[in-house]
Amino acid sequence: MSSAAKVLKYQLQDVARSRWIMGYALLLFLVTEALFRFGGGGERVVLSLMNVVLIFVPLVSLVFGTLYLYNAREFTELLLAQPVSRRALFAGLYGGLALPLVAGFGVGVGIPWLLNGAGGEDAGSAGPALFLLGVGLLLTLAFTALAFLVAVRFEDRARGLGAALLIWLLSTVVYDGLVLLVVALFGDYPLETPLLVLTLLNPSDLGRVLLLLNLDVAALMGYTGAVFSRFFGGSLGIAVSAGALLLWVALPLALALRRFRRKDF
Repeated sequence: MSSAAKVLKYQLQDVARSRWIMGYALLLFLVTEALFRFGGGGERVVLSLMNVVLIFVPLVSLVFGTLYLYNAREFTELLLAQPVSRRALFAGLYGGLALPLVAGFGVGVGIPWLLNGAGGEDAGSAGPALFLLGVGLLLTLAFTALAFLVAVRFEDRARGLGAALLIWLLSTVVYDGLVLLVVALFGDYPLETPLLVLTLLNPSDLGRVLLLLNLDVAALMGYTGAVFSRFFGGSLGIAVSAGALLLWVALPLALALRRFRRKDF
């Protein structure tokens, strides 16, 4: 068994026992079950869960990921004293943290869907439900990668946690307001290309666009989503937004790995 696999196995066993992960999965389960019971079914549940996914999933991934890495610092230092390459250790740490978060999200959202929405009149919503799970998976991977980048960038735990919360606040709450401010200030100029770039610079915005393009709900897309849809259309827009989300996973991971390999623990 390789060094990365051994670290991954230990991390999975450790993180899977965490009350954070259990509480995360349970909360998502209760929210999804409540939406099925009181909010209707099918695409209405997907639209309601979209807000949960776009706000709650990044928050948990960032905060839990950042805190866990600070708490695991002694374990990391111990392994670095062993004949384990930093690349293998980094891969094991990331996989052992991201996979339980993905599993918690999948269980919390997927099981209520199988129990309530897999048959009858809601059977046709299986496609949007799978898209929702896919977007949640990508957002989990992306924001866990950002958590790694924050944890290796800041030595101080308080500053690191503050940076993680700031990233979440900017990407999920403040960003759309800044986009609207740009539109209001520069409305007399052609803004389509800058707005496309602004959309690509925010993983939460990309997740929202990806879901709404699949649901074809133009009225809920907002300004950036409408521009994105007009430029790329349905299938191409889904492919572009999914590819950009994958880049949001790869790029922070690459930057975090570079910093991790040079960091003096």
